[in-house]
Amino acid sequence: MGVNQNIYGLIGLARRAGKLSFGIESCKQEIEKGKGKLIIIAKDISEKTKSKIEELAKVHKVPLRQIGTIEELSNSIGQVKKAIIVIKEENLAKELIKRIDGGEIIG
Repeated sequence: MGVNQNIYGLIGLARRAGKLSFGIESCKQEIEKGKGKLIIIAKDISEKTKSKIEELAKVHKVPLRQIGTIEELSNSIGQVKKAIIVIKEENLAKELIKRIDGGEIIG
């Protein structure tokens, strides 16, 4: 399994466990309520949306990472055209950050 597939697998697990939100409005609400622990956006997200999300991440001090395409991110959560997801569980967020940043993968 490639590194990205490993990351997408973990994102899919978060989805099945109910530990993430997706879509701009839903994610924005979770971040503003303080429930967002990690924001993940697709690399091909629009610049306008990217700027809004970056500002939201900065204001609320939520880590932000970019990975893959909208299609890849959407497929990992069984959805279509989802360019943003928010992880709502701290340990899962930390593990994803480690993997996205190229940290050690165990398993």
